[in-house]
Amino acid sequence: MSRSRPARVIGATVGALVILSVGVYGPATLLGPLPEATATLVTPAAGESVPFPPALPATGGSAVIGLATVTPDPAFPETTALDADALATTLPLAVAGTAEPLPMAAATKIVTALVVLDAKPLTLGETGPQIPITAADYQDYIDYGNSGARTVVVFPGELWTETELLQAMILGSSNNHADTLARWAFGSLDAYSAAANAWLGKQGLDGTRVADATGLNDESVGTATDLARLAGLAAADPVIGAILSQPASALVGQRGVDNTTAFLAEEGVTGITRSYTDGAGVCFLFTGQVQGPDSTYTFAGALLGEPDYDTLTSDVTALMESARAGVRELPTLAQGDAYVEFSTPWGAEASGTVRTATTTYGWQAQAPGDAEVILETVSTGRAGKTVGRVTVETGGTEVTSTLVLDRTISAPGLGWRLLHPVPMISALIAADR
Repeated sequence: MSRSRPARVIGATVGALVILSVGVYGPATLLGPLPEATATLVTPAAGESVPFPPALPATGGSAVIGLATVTPDPAFPETTALDADALATTLPLAVAGTAEPLPMAAATKIVTALVVLDAKPLTLGETGPQIPITAADYQDYIDYGNSGARTVVVFPGELWTETELLQAMILGSSNNHADTLARWAFGSLDAYSAAANAWLGKQGLDGTRVADATGLNDESVGTATDLARLAGLAAADPVIGAILSQPASALVGQRGVDNTTAFLAEEGVTGITRSYTDGAGVCFLFTGQVQGPDSTYTFAGALLGEPDYDTLTSDVTALMESARAGVRELPTLAQGDAYVEFSTPWGAEASGTVRTATTTYGWQAQAPGDAEVILETVSTGRAGKTVGRVTVETGGTEVTSTLVLDRTISAPGLGWRLLHPVPMISALIAADR
C-alpha cells in the first residue's frame, strides 16, 4: 500500500496537468485570436503616362512650381484658388541653370510689395491711407530719372493712397515709389531691408536676400526656386492679384502708368514683374495657365539672367508649349493595382488593391514618386474589406485611394489551430499587450 501511494500521487499530478493543459491549450488555440497576416509592399507595373518636363533655358537660373488645379464651380465660374500656404514645402516641377542666388532686378519690388502689405495690410477693394509725398520722395524721383532708371512722376505735398503707390511700383516698376513705400511703412530704407530679410526667412525663402527696395542694387539676390515661390505668393495675394488683373489707367493727376508686367498673355502668361539691369540681365516672374476640358492648371515660374528680351520671348514661348504638352489628365492610381501582398501562416493569400481609380489634372514633369502605404492589421477578411490607403505624388499633387482585399482571407480550420500552438499562443500573447 505504502509503495503504491507515490505512484498514485504522480499519476494524479500528471492527470491534473493533462486536464489543465487541455483546458488552457484547447481554448487558447480554438478560440484565441489568429496570427496577423504578413504584409509585403509591392510596386505595380508602370503606367503609360510618360513624364514631359518643362522646357527651361540652360543659362541663368530658372524654376517652375505647380500652384493649383481648379475645376470651376458652375455657380461661381470666376472662382480660383492658389495654395499659397504649401509653397514653402512644394518641390519645384523643374529647375535649370544655376541654383546659386542671382541678382534679381525688379523682382525685388515684389518682395517690397509683399512685405509692405504684411506690415500695412489692405482688404480687396480698399485703397488704404493717403500718404504724402515728401521732399525725399521727390528727390528720389529726380535722382532715379537722371540715372535712367524707371520712375513715375511725383511732386512734393501730393497725396497718394497705398494702393496707388503699389500700382505705380508693380505695374510701372517705379523705383521712386518702391522707396516711398519702404520709408512710409518702416521709417527708413535700412529698417525696411531688415524687416524684408526677416520676412523672407519666415517664408522659407532662405536663398533670397534684399539690399534695397528696388533691385537696382546687385546685392539684392535670389534663387530661381525661391523666386518661383515668390511669384506664387504674389499671385495668391488678393491685392497684388487685383492690381495685375485690373491695371489702373491713370493715377494721381491723371498720370498714366505703362504696364511693364504684361507679356505673352495670348500664351496663357500673367507677368508679375519683367525687368532688366546690367548686373541681373532680364528677369521675369510670372504665372502660366493651361486650360483643360474641365480644369485649369496654374503654375508659377521665374527666369533670371536672360540675355535680352528676344531670348525671353523665345524661352517663355517654349515653356508654354511644353506646358500644353505636359499638362493633362494623369492616371495616378489605377483601379485594381496592388500595393501590398498578404500571406498568412495557414497559407491564405490576398492583395491590397486600389478600390477606386483616381486621376489628377496636372503636369507630370517627373515620374510619379514612391507610394506611401498605410495599413491596418489583417488576419482574415472578406473580399472588398478596407485594409489601408495609398498616397502617391505626381504633377505636384498628392492623390490618395483606399486599399481593399482582392479576395477573401478565410480563417484556418480547427485542425490547423490545434496543430500549430506556437503561432496561436504568440498571437494570444500579442493581443494581451
